[in-house]
Amino acid sequence: MTDAHALSVTRFIAAPPATVWDIITQRLEEWWCPVPWRTEVVEYDWRSGGRMATIMHGPDGERHESEGVFLEVVPQVRFVFTDAFRAGWVPQEAFMVGTISIAPEGEGTRYTASAQHWTKEAMERHRDMGFEPGWSAVADQLAALAEASV
Repeated sequence: MTDAHALSVTRFIAAPPATVWDIITQRLEEWWCPVPWRTEVVEYDWRSGGRMATIMHGPDGERHESEGVFLEVVPQVRFVFTDAFRAGWVPQEAFMVGTISIAPEGEGTRYTASAQHWTKEAMERHRDMGFEPGWSAVADQLAALAEASV
């Protein structure tokens, strides 16, 4: 993988990193996918190798199941995840490696979300699926929750 196969969004959040991290890890169902979709957390085991499983429910009955693992979790800094493995390091067809990072910026937090893909075609497919508007909406939802908490 190279950065040439990466997509990312960034947003300033007017809340401290500790608050943003708490929202990220404790209220994930409220921000993880763009409204009117909703996220059902099956399991989030916040450690390297921990299971990351969700079901996204669409407004018209759509259902998208996602199964992966955390590659790295650094509290109040970032988490890295992939769908290349299921829990127990069982390989499966891979689409991406995602990274959610937060960093102090002035009186708030810089949030950056990125997706790295194995191929240019996978990256383009993700972009065509609505990566930028979708992941930007998610960043906005996270920001609204965090900013309302300070």
